[in-house]
Amino acid sequence: MKTALIVIDMQLGSFTPYSARYDSLGTVERINLLAAKVRARGMPVIFVQHDGPEGDPHHPDAPGWHLLPELEQVPADMVVHKTSCDAFLNTGLEALLEREQIEQVIVTGCASDFCIDTTVRSALARRYATLVPSDGHTTADRPYLSAGKIIEHHNAIWSDFLSPVGPATVLPTDAIDLG
Repeated sequence: MKTALIVIDMQLGSFTPYSARYDSLGTVERINLLAAKVRARGMPVIFVQHDGPEGDPHHPDAPGWHLLPELEQVPADMVVHKTSCDAFLNTGLEALLEREQIEQVIVTGCASDFCIDTTVRSALARRYATLVPSDGHTTADRPYLSAGKIIEHHNAIWSDFLSPVGPATVLPTDAIDLG
């Protein structure tokens, strides 16, 4: 099954001391491992960057817009820009996946409870087999719940989600086998 790795919002503006993310460096390390596996199979890695409005840390002219320097990128990797939590909404992502004849997406990145959740649901609604590394997405503590519990909750929801193609497959990164 032809697969694409989607890496969402792993941008400097999401990883400030004021918005500390759960296991940031571990998450980046696991995304880099997945990206290497995907590239080795000749399949695409797609980085999704949030383009925020003027004054937002994710505005394209702001330093926070840039991807984390720890992420390993190669010239063949693709980039999609978004302006909402859904990486498919008003972006070129779906056309890119169709052009590449992608049947399955692996969704990783930041933030589990916003952009990752929305994109996982959107991918499933578009009938893409969807794989989520249980340890390949992150978020921040919220006033109502710790980041670890948010991640645990979303992993459970996605693995039991009703969609035209069934729920997402949720596995630890080291259990993902691309054949």
